[in-house]
Amino acid sequence: MAVLLLLSFTACGGPAGSPQASPSSVTSPVTVTATATTTETAPASAPPSETTSAPAPASWTTYTTAAGDLAFDLPSTWSVTDPAGELAEGGGAFAEVTSEDGRLLATLRTNMATGSTCTEKYPYSVLESQDLPQLAQYGTVPRYTFETRGNDAVAGPPDTPAAAYGITTAPLPEGDSACYMFHFFNWPPNAATFGAFYNPELNLTPGDPSLPYLEKAKLYAGTPEYADIKRMITSLRPAG
Repeated sequence: MAVLLLLSFTACGGPAGSPQASPSSVTSPVTVTATATTTETAPASAPPSETTSAPAPASWTTYTTAAGDLAFDLPSTWSVTDPAGELAEGGGAFAEVTSEDGRLLATLRTNMATGSTCTEKYPYSVLESQDLPQLAQYGTVPRYTFETRGNDAVAGPPDTPAAAYGITTAPLPEGDSACYMFHFFNWPPNAATFGAFYNPELNLTPGDPSLPYLEKAKLYAGTPEYADIKRMITSLRPAG
């Protein structure tokens, strides 16, 4: 039996990809970019004829959403488009974060009405988990997670990527199986999301391209790019 996931926006009850908004709630997208600089230096002990060099880590910057209620840190070589599309009725945040070469890495949305029904469970694994007390609402502390559904023997939810990273207030799975991944967290006036499904076409992953999807997801969890994504998402906090 398939999982039924009901996502709706305050305005229309439509899917996450097609929120409805009044024309007055839509503004022109603004893309914010910053360029990091690197330096090359030689160690003091190196002979005059020898030099060694390595790029300095990318600098980081802080972005505050156009809605003005949330802020997060990100590498200065990445870009934010905000708003990235039509907003839900009543406004909210809709920001997309892309890499220096234009790959979509995460989406932040607020003012979302959500609901879910768990009709089937799948084998699961949790690759990362971290509480985020700065986002606590109504006594509930959300957590950042990178998790998977299914395995080599049992497929995950049909027609749905089986690995995702993001913030959630869904209960921790119990036993050896779990419901569909529901990466939404409490945030006024309704709920919010900040993350993405793992996509090997967008998330640069080492190793053999023919590896199974879930093996690629596990490899990606050890990459510097993923470490930057996690640092960015877990830095989300109220602005000001």
